[in-house]
Amino acid sequence: MARAAIMHDPVRLMILKAIYENLPSSVITKIEFEGPEIAVYVKDRDFAVTSDDIIRRLAKTIKKRIVLRIDEDYRLPITEARKRIAEILLQSAPKAIGNPEEDLVFDEVLGEVVIKTSQPSIFLTDDRALYKYIFRETGWRPVVVRKPPLRSEILEGELRYLISKSEYRKKFLRRVGERIHRVVLFRDDFVRITALGGFKEVGRSAILVETAESKVLLDFGFNAGAPTPSKAVPRLDVIGVRPDELDAVVVTHAHLDHCGLIPYLFKYGFDGPVYATQATRDLMVLLQIDLLQIAEREGKPFPYDYYHIRKALLHTIPLRYHVTTDITSDIRLTFYEAGHILGSAMAHLHIGDGMHNIVYTGDFKFGTTRLLNRAEFRFPRVDTLIMESTYGNKEVNNREEEERRFIELIKKTIERGGKVLIPTLAVGRAQEVMLILVHYMRSGELPEVPVYVEGMINEVTAIHTAYPEYLSREVREMIYRGENPFMHPSIRIVDSRSTREEAIDTTEPVIIMATSGMLTGGPAVEYFYLLSNDPKNTLIFVNYQVEGTLGRKVLDAATRARSAGTKPVINIPRGDRVEPLKIEMEVHSIEGFSGHSDRRELLNFVRLIYPKPRRIILNHGEPAAIEALKSGVINVIRKDKHWRGKQAEVITPDVLDSVTYWAA
Repeated sequence: MARAAIMHDPVRLMILKAIYENLPSSVITKIEFEGPEIAVYVKDRDFAVTSDDIIRRLAKTIKKRIVLRIDEDYRLPITEARKRIAEILLQSAPKAIGNPEEDLVFDEVLGEVVIKTSQPSIFLTDDRALYKYIFRETGWRPVVVRKPPLRSEILEGELRYLISKSEYRKKFLRRVGERIHRVVLFRDDFVRITALGGFKEVGRSAILVETAESKVLLDFGFNAGAPTPSKAVPRLDVIGVRPDELDAVVVTHAHLDHCGLIPYLFKYGFDGPVYATQATRDLMVLLQIDLLQIAEREGKPFPYDYYHIRKALLHTIPLRYHVTTDITSDIRLTFYEAGHILGSAMAHLHIGDGMHNIVYTGDFKFGTTRLLNRAEFRFPRVDTLIMESTYGNKEVNNREEEERRFIELIKKTIERGGKVLIPTLAVGRAQEVMLILVHYMRSGELPEVPVYVEGMINEVTAIHTAYPEYLSREVREMIYRGENPFMHPSIRIVDSRSTREEAIDTTEPVIIMATSGMLTGGPAVEYFYLLSNDPKNTLIFVNYQVEGTLGRKVLDAATRARSAGTKPVINIPRGDRVEPLKIEMEVHSIEGFSGHSDRRELLNFVRLIYPKPRRIILNHGEPAAIEALKSGVINVIRKDKHWRGKQAEVITPDVLDSVTYWAA
C-alpha cells in the first residue's frame, strides 16, 4: 500500500496510531490493510503467540479485525517448517495428518500453513496450545482445515488454485482494504433498498442496498425456468448501475437462484469482494460448474465461462457466523445461521454509526431438521427485515408424521422385494434423507438394506463432512465421536457403470438416491426408466415438482390414475417421436422435508424476532403467497403485545421498486 495514501487518510492514520500505541514498535515490521482485516507483520514469534489479550483489546478499541503474521524473513524455510511440523504432530497427535507432503500446504505470500487434518479439535484444546506451539516454532501461521473422510475434488482443487494465485489474492485484498478502511466522504443519512429480482416471484434473487457511500448487492441469482431471458436475470441493467460500480456482493447461500450469476458480474467489470460462509463458497463453485456443464451438454449458450467462476472464487472472502466484518467504509456485515442448506446465512447489515440496520433472511428454515439447526431470530438491532415468503400461503405436513410415512413406504417395498428410487436435490435434501434413513436403520425400525447414492450428491456430501460445525448439534457430535452418519455401512457410492448395474440387477431390495430431484436429467431419469415396469418398486419424490418437469408429469399422472383405479401412463420423447410409458411402480410424494419455512414457521419467526423491526419487506414468493403472508404478518403485529407502540409497516414491492429510509 502506498505510504502517502495512508498518511493522507485520517481513518488509516488513526488505525496505525492505535496499533503503534498498543503494540511494541520494535517487533512490528509492517502493517497491511488486507480486505476487512488489518494484518500486522512482526518479527518476534514469542510475541505473536502470547499477545492474544492485547490484540483482542486493540480490535475492540478500533472496531477492526486484526491478524498477526510473522514477517517472511523470520519464518523457517518451507522444507524445515514441514519437517518440524510433522515432528511436532508425530509426538503430540500421531494420527492428525497422513502424508506431510500432501497435508501441509504452505502459502508463502500470506505466511500461512494449511494443515489438512481429520482431528481439527486438537488444535483448539488447552488454550490452542498445539496451534501456538507450531506458530512459535516455525513462524508459519497455522490454518487448520478438516480433511473430510469422503474425498472432495472441489475442496482439493480450490485449495490448490487459491495457493497458486496467492500473490494475486494478496494484491486484491490490499486493494479492498484501502476502500474499506478510509474516511467516509458523504454524510447523507439515507439507505435505499431496490428489488432487482425475486420479488413477487421465486428465482433470480437480488437486492441492491445503497447508501451515499456504498453500493452492495445481496445475492445475484438465476432463474432457469423463466419464460423469457429478461425474467431469468436480475435487472441491474435497468437501474443504470454498472457491475464495476459495486463495492461488494453478499451471498446468503449456494442455490443457483441466489448465486448463479455471480461470475457474470466479473465478466462485466466487477472487481470487488464477495462475502459468503466458507461452505457456501465451496458449494457455490460446485453448482456453478455443474450449471455450465449442463449448458454445454445441451448446446445452450451461457453468459459466463469457467474463467469467471475461478475469478469469483479468488475474490470470495469467507466469513464465520457471528463475526462482524467491515465490508465497505460505512457497512458492517454479520452472518447468522439460516437453517436452509449447509452454510446458509441471514445477513445483518449495520449501516453507518447505528443509522440503520437491515436483516435479510435469504431462504431460511425456522423449524427443526435432522441436518441443520433452526434459524436464529435474535439480532443486535433490526430496523428493516427483508423476509422470504416461499410458503407464505402453505402449511407443510407434520414432519414427524411425514418421516413415519416415508419409512413405512420404504419398509413395504422392501418386504415385497422391491427397489425404492428417491430422486432428490443434491444439496441439502439428499443429506437430510440420508440422515433419516440412517437414523431408522440404527434404531432397528428399517432393515439395513444397501443405499446406493449417485450423481453430484456424493461430492456435496463430501463437502458436508468437511464442515460438521455447520450441521445440527446432534450430527456434529456424532461426527466428532467418530460415528459419521454419512459413512454408514449401508451407504454405497455409485462411481462407475458397474456399480449402477449392480444396483439395478440385484434381486435383493435396495434404496437408490440420485439426481435430479425433478427427473429433469441425470442418473435418476435412467433409473426411473429401468425400474418403472415392476410393480414391486416404488418411486418417492421428496421435493416439490415444478410444473413442466418430468417429475411433475409422473406425479400428476399417478394421482389421476390412483383416483381412477388404473395405472399411470405418460408420453415421453424417444428420439424423433413420442411414446407412451406405462408406469407399473408405485409413485408417492413426501412434502415434509422442505428447507423452507412454511406459513406457521414464518409467522412464528415474526412473533419471536428480537428486536422488533419497524419495516418488514416480503420477497421470494409468488404473489398469492406474498399477499397471504402479508395478511398474517399484519395480524401478528396487531395481536402481539410486544409489537404495541410499534408503527411497523409491511411492504410487498415488485421487481424494480425501491424503498428509501432517511435517518431522523
